Amino acid sequence: MALSDVTGGEPPQRPQLRGRVRLRRSALMAVPAFAAAATLVVLTAQGAIAAQFAISGMPFTVTAERLVGRGFEQFGGMDQMAEDSPNAGDTGGQVLVVVSAIKEAELTKLCQSVELGGTYLHITAGGKGTPVTATDLTTDSTVLTGKTADFDNIEIGGDASTFTKAGVKGPLGVFGQQADKVTITKLRQTNWATTAVKFRLPDLNLRFSSKGC
Repeated sequence: MALSDVTGGEPPQRPQLRGRVRLRRSALMAVPAFAAAATLVVLTAQGAIAAQFAISGMPFTVTAERLVGRGFEQFGGMDQMAEDSPNAGDTGGQVLVVVSAIKEAELTKLCQSVELGGTYLHITAGGKGTPVTATDLTTDSTVLTGKTADFDNIEIGGDASTFTKAGVKGPLGVFGQQADKVTITKLRQTNWATTAVKFRLPDLNLRFSSKGC
């Protein structure tokens, strides 16, 4: 006699293992996202970024004729886009970046631009003899180049959580470097985020342009 004859209904279905497997896979996939979120929380708590925010997912270019930074640190980090961002692509909304932290910075002939559908929002400052100045400046970059880079008292390979030069402590166990001073000429960066406690831009010029920096 079938079980359905006794109960008067359909026999109970055996639980599908596929659902459990998917749940486990989802949990494993959530680990990198949790780690990225934890990294951002650590960076925020330690002062690496002024406030936790979701990046737009639109990189922007920054150039300067000369950067002089006093109190310099650099280490790896992770930026996160807003949930369901159209700019996420196949990245999961995460961007691996190099965080550069400078206690006091001066930039000569600063230029910043971001592409907006074929045109550029273009900003320049510090090109008439008075440099741009910033305090507690951090930049999250995927590209950083310069014609020359000079460092005073550099330490390479230190644990980012032990750094003191810029007043920022990075994540525990992350490789980094720090120096008393850095000077970079012909600086060029591809950035995803920039923060500063103070940012002074003399001779500011903001406009739309057909060209970026």
